[in-house]
Amino acid sequence: MAVLEAHLVTKSFVEGREQVPVLRGISLELERGEVAILEGPSGSGKTTLLFILGCLLTPTSGRVVVEGEQVDPRRPARLPGLRQRSIGFVFQQFNLFSALTAMENVEYALNIKGITGSSARREAGRLLEAVEMSDRRRARPRDLSGGQKQRVAIARALAGEAAIILADEPTANIDPRLAGRVLELFQRLAKDEDRAILIVSHDPKARVVADRVMQIQDGCLIE
Repeated sequence: MAVLEAHLVTKSFVEGREQVPVLRGISLELERGEVAILEGPSGSGKTTLLFILGCLLTPTSGRVVVEGEQVDPRRPARLPGLRQRSIGFVFQQFNLFSALTAMENVEYALNIKGITGSSARREAGRLLEAVEMSDRRRARPRDLSGGQKQRVAIARALAGEAAIILADEPTANIDPRLAGRVLELFQRLAKDEDRAILIVSHDPKARVVADRVMQIQDGCLIE
């Protein structure tokens, strides 16, 4: 059974007096244990679709279903809880809290999922070790390189037991050796922890861990 579904999703943005279509009736399903790659040229709608699937953006039409629950844009108060419970998001721009250390950024993500105290500290340490950031756990974002921030962002997205991981260019700021390790980590999470993972990527190495590759062209999905 699919853990994430999109049914005839469209999205248009207003520019002046015109409606500019970005997504044109996209339907897809993502299952537990699957790593899917979403490719496409800049401006094709990849990130827009990822944000809609992650309940961060409302479609113009169509519907999204997360773990069997249809996302209702008329009830926005329910969306934060749905995201916290079901979705881990790796943002291209990191979105780390500047006042918190790397460790605290990951701990915070665990805290809002109900994991606190020593349990949160142990799990945050394990996740930072998995992305090779244990030695920078006390550093704040201003003291980290782009690649290091990306790794903290990945560790934060993996916090808790979210069934779905959505990653926007997760290897864009990481050196090739570590990029391969991160992709292998996503693959292990899918296979060993039965998570569904959707990665937006221009990195051809991502195809190595993919069960399926999809492409967006002119707002349409091609498999």
